[in-house]
Amino acid sequence: MTNEAKLRFEFDVDGDNFTSAGTASETVKYNLKQLGIAPDIIRRVAIVMYEGEINMVIHAKGGKAVVEIDSDEINITLKDVGPGIPDINLAMQEGWSTAPDNIRSLGFGAGMGLPNMKKYSDKMEIESVVGEGTTVRMCVKIR
Repeated sequence: MTNEAKLRFEFDVDGDNFTSAGTASETVKYNLKQLGIAPDIIRRVAIVMYEGEINMVIHAKGGKAVVEIDSDEINITLKDVGPGIPDINLAMQEGWSTAPDNIRSLGFGAGMGLPNMKKYSDKMEIESVVGEGTTVRMCVKIR
C-alpha cells in the first residue's frame, strides 16, 4: 500500500444472521462502481468479501471487515474472534468444511470459501489461533 490518500470502510459482520450476510460486500461493490473501478476487479472484490462474510457468519459468530482502497490496490482485512482454524492447509482444500448439517441444508458450507478467496485475490494471508480467532488479509490489484 502506498502512502497516498486511501478510502477506508469498516463493517461489523453480524454472526448467525444470514439475512444481513453480504451487506458489506454489496456496499463495497456499490462504492467501487462509483469510483469507476473496472467491473472485473469489482467482481473479484465482491466474491472475496462475500465468501469472507459468510465464513464469519457460519464459523465465527461475526467479526469485522475493513476495506482500504488506493489507486493501485484494494486491501481487505477480515477479523473474527471465533474458534480459529486448527489446520489452515486442510481448510484451504476445496470441499473441506466444518459447517454443520443445518448450515449445509441452507446451501452454505460447501468448503469453497477460503479456496475462492485465494483464487480471486492477488494475495492472501491467514493468521489463526485456535480459541482466539482468525484474521484474513487479501489484496486485489487494480492495475
